[in-house]
Amino acid sequence: MKVLFIAGFGPITPSIAESRRLYQDALGIRFKVEEGAYLHTEDVKGANTFAVWPLAQAAESCFGTSEWPADTAVPHAWLEFDVDDIEAATRELEEQGYRLLVRNRTEPWGQVVTRLLSPERLLVGVTVTPWMRGESASP
Repeated sequence: MKVLFIAGFGPITPSIAESRRLYQDALGIRFKVEEGAYLHTEDVKGANTFAVWPLAQAAESCFGTSEWPADTAVPHAWLEFDVDDIEAATRELEEQGYRLLVRNRTEPWGQVVTRLLSPERLLVGVTVTPWMRGESASP
């Protein structure tokens, strides 16, 4: 078997309203609505990276320690959206009341990221990833 690309990715949610608030209202993704409130879109380009991220590394990125805090839900997966203006995206998420785990952090590999936990316990990032934009920085 040879995997060619990620055909789809999305959270499984206990609250469609809360998920819609984040993905549609805050991030501006427009969905088609199917029977049973199934939201989908084929208008967001696919993943450039699929990775299994160790929890200790995610904790280090968000909290500066390899231990995930006991008072914060442990994420089930990660999902990142590259945005045109990281500072504006961060400000908009804060203004909409989201608890940000990290704000406009420059990772050692050159990516700038703001992260939060989604209602489905995904570690969601809004990012600027220079090498995926053809800019000088490398993973």
